[in-house]
Amino acid sequence: MKIRSIETFRVRVPLKKPFVTALRTLKVSDSVIVKITDEDGLTGYGEAAPTHVITGDSLSSIEEAVNGIIAPKCLGQPLLARENLLHAVNTAMVRNTSAKAAVDCAIHDLLAQHAGMPLYQFLGGAADTVETDYTVSVNEPEEMAADAAQFNQDGFKVLKIKVGSGTIHDDLKRIRAIRKKTDCPLRLDANQGWTAKEAVFAISRMEDEGLNIELVEQPVKAHDIKGLKYVTEHTYTPIMADESVFSPQDAIRVLEMRAADLINIKLMKAGGIHQAMTIAKLAEAYEIPCMTGSMIETKVGISAAAHFAASQRNITRYDFDAPLLLARDIVNGGIHFKQARITFNKAPGLGIQSVNDQEGNVK
Repeated sequence: MKIRSIETFRVRVPLKKPFVTALRTLKVSDSVIVKITDEDGLTGYGEAAPTHVITGDSLSSIEEAVNGIIAPKCLGQPLLARENLLHAVNTAMVRNTSAKAAVDCAIHDLLAQHAGMPLYQFLGGAADTVETDYTVSVNEPEEMAADAAQFNQDGFKVLKIKVGSGTIHDDLKRIRAIRKKTDCPLRLDANQGWTAKEAVFAISRMEDEGLNIELVEQPVKAHDIKGLKYVTEHTYTPIMADESVFSPQDAIRVLEMRAADLINIKLMKAGGIHQAMTIAKLAEAYEIPCMTGSMIETKVGISAAAHFAASQRNITRYDFDAPLLLARDIVNGGIHFKQARITFNKAPGLGIQSVNDQEGNVK
């Protein structure tokens, strides 16, 4: 069961509506799909989403990393020596976490197929289903409030609200407007858009006004761990680290400093499932729960993330709405959405049969 071939191809899907955060505006989802075939003819899939402002990856850099550097270390290697194989992927080069994640996920897909198990069961099997939130991107308060009310009416019980663009008072107006339209749990994501003092001011004001915020994600710059700790210590609302945690080493620093109440694990940041599992176990040892989220990805990447999240007891929150933001589904197989609820088919691995590339060819 050795790796016979590694192929990459691009996919491009427009979004239903522009996706706006404090870091960027996205109208089209571009990704690189990695397809790995072994000597038995089985195929595993992974996805790399180029998120320049977070991971630093581009479509071209992902393709070069996979085809020029990572693939030569994997071709001909036995799948069952997975610790050695996944170590080779992770250490093939520095950074380039999205490229590593795509290869890592395709390898895990193959491993679970050979085991005859859905990937979430192969990894741990903690849950048979998960429930995603739905994201309200940054806009004027009235538009965000209308979107929030509609998403809640559509069956999404928890909403993730993007903030951090404009002034802190603009963000307060957004949340107040949304609260007039819905009373469902709100998770705020500032995407590094606030300073520590701004975050404490805004969160304290929302607490005083009874706006009932479930958590606030990455209020300060990724490198500002002391600022993150300051916000965590000076507010009652749980604070979650996202961009501050890419690697297990990042997680250790945040956990030892008690700089956050939760950690958001994303495969594109961690470099795939292998490293993400380490972060999840570290957090569990510190009794810190985790969320698993994603970039703007197709159902290939989200299937891998959902299988990973469902496998672990310490992952208690899920942010997997990205495929629902896309104008069409290019993936045959994978996870199933019924409003907010995500279920897994019984096929081994990720259960993906094929993917349409950006020219419409079936791969």
